[in-house]
Amino acid sequence: MLKPDPEFEICLATDEADILAGQRLRYDVFIDELGGDGPLVDHAARLERDEFDPYFDHLLLRDKARPGAPAVGVYRLMRDDQMPAAGRYYSEAEYDLTALKSSGRKLMELGRSCVHPDYRGGEALKRLWQGLLDYTLTHGIEVMFGVASFHGTNIDALKLPLSYLHHEHLAPPELRTRALAPHYHRMDLMPRDAIDQKAAMRQMPALIKAYLRLGGTVGEGAFVDRPFNTTDVCIIVDLDQVPARTREMFGRGLRG
Repeated sequence: MLKPDPEFEICLATDEADILAGQRLRYDVFIDELGGDGPLVDHAARLERDEFDPYFDHLLLRDKARPGAPAVGVYRLMRDDQMPAAGRYYSEAEYDLTALKSSGRKLMELGRSCVHPDYRGGEALKRLWQGLLDYTLTHGIEVMFGVASFHGTNIDALKLPLSYLHHEHLAPPELRTRALAPHYHRMDLMPRDAIDQKAAMRQMPALIKAYLRLGGTVGEGAFVDRPFNTTDVCIIVDLDQVPARTREMFGRGLRG
């Protein structure tokens, strides 16, 4: 149990110090914990960063009860009106986004979401999502999307949750993304009637489960990201489809 009790503050990064706080947390999770790496990762300074960081808004959850109020949760957010400065969406390195981009909907890409290990399974993710959904309300976002990851690159070991996602949560054609070759892997690895849903959900990362509770869907195919030691799926959340009970759970966010 955390001592003292956390005192959460949710905010957008406003300066370099805020961005560095998020990158330090990302290093702890994506590099130290999950074994990832990347060309711009600064191992000496323990910062997980990439070329897209300057173009995203960085949503931080800080714990003001701890010395220095460290970032204990983080999200990267890029609206469709911010994308031209970056040249493309981050997800376009892994997925064909043609359907999404031609949908006429107001889009926002999510990425680099993580929570410090000491804060998982409690209030932190809910508070981070309240901030996320308030942001969508402020900016009139209609569809959120981005890659979400399973740890590891052994597709056979992930055939149960991947098959479940394909059969039960495939995005509608008008919003459906598709993993790019040569890293595309089929997700329909088991027939629908062979899937144990409870067992599939036990293998599902907490973040993907949370997206499913929001009514989230997935694109076609998984993308194996060996440098980051993950198997990625593309999550698509049509905010018009978020269940009413979930809207209430996350407070002000999403209330029309």
